Amino acid sequence: MAKGNGTKLIAQNKKAYHDYFIEEVYQAGISLVGTEVKSLRAGKCSLKESYIRIENGEAFIYNMHISPYEQGNIFNKDPLRTRRLLLHKNQIRKLAMEVQAAGYTIVPLKVYFDRSLVKLDIGLAKGKKLYDKRETIAKNDMRRQAEKDFKIRNLTL
Repeated sequence: MAKGNGTKLIAQNKKAYHDYFIEEVYQAGISLVGTEVKSLRAGKCSLKESYIRIENGEAFIYNMHISPYEQGNIFNKDPLRTRRLLLHKNQIRKLAMEVQAAGYTIVPLKVYFDRSLVKLDIGLAKGKKLYDKRETIAKNDMRRQAEKDFKIRNLTL
């Protein structure tokens, strides 16, 4: 991918939207080594079971799996190592305050290339109850059915 060529999605956490109400979304950079970036360019990343914590004024992502680069040999790092997120201090302070006071959690949403930089969208989220999940599924089914009916109606005209 050439520099200045927009965005390219690497991985997305669809389960986050199912399990949480996403209140705010932040864009963060990730501190990576060279072989991890090469592996990400090949699309070898998973956000399942990953989570974000704020410790000592810094944000870290845990359990984000980046597969080892095949030609990386000794330069490969542990695929599940803890990686530091690059956020502004005021953003980290605000997130830490929300997590402690209001009972929110911070979840990773998607990893992508923004031009030549690896970015991570993180969401300030509140957990859904079972009945909220059922309500969301019902709304999506009704929306899908309405779109299908609209499409059929327009094809017959």
